[in-house]
Amino acid sequence: MCEWERNKTQPPQSAEKTEEGTAEAAVPESQEDQSASEKEGSSAWPAATAGITYELCAGLVDKPNCSLEEIARQEVLEECGYDVPASKLKRITSYRSGVGVTGAKQTMFYAEVSDDNCVSAGGGEPLEGELIEVVKVPLHEAMTFAYDERIPKTMGVIFSFIWFHNNMSPKYKISTNV
Repeated sequence: MCEWERNKTQPPQSAEKTEEGTAEAAVPESQEDQSASEKEGSSAWPAATAGITYELCAGLVDKPNCSLEEIARQEVLEECGYDVPASKLKRITSYRSGVGVTGAKQTMFYAEVSDDNCVSAGGGEPLEGELIEVVKVPLHEAMTFAYDERIPKTMGVIFSFIWFHNNMSPKYKISTNV
């Protein structure tokens, strides 16, 4: 919503003097013939792409009979299209996000995937209002991506890239461009 508000164009308003000497805003001719409901409908909601951010795969912990690993496995499958066994998920840490607003507790996992695990394109559940595109950031660009303030991303993305750089890059001798 912040991006929508920031990028929304304001209709031009010119002031015209009336007989009493007060100023009135002129309504553009294209809007004069519209009903109130038509005017409201034209800017009621931004396009879905207006608030796109880069985020980690995530989901609600709302299945009491499932472990965190199983919920994470289901979300990876639904959102990213990779079928990763829960036993292959490595728990990194838990942390709080949205402090002062929601205080949500998040648990971060790491999984290695390959084309062998890919069973669908992912993309989430559009009927649930999800607009998800799987994005692959080349490893050699990871840290540049993490620190680029022009790219809208969550703190979880930045933390996960730093974690990978510190913990996995040395193991595989991968340069993450720092």
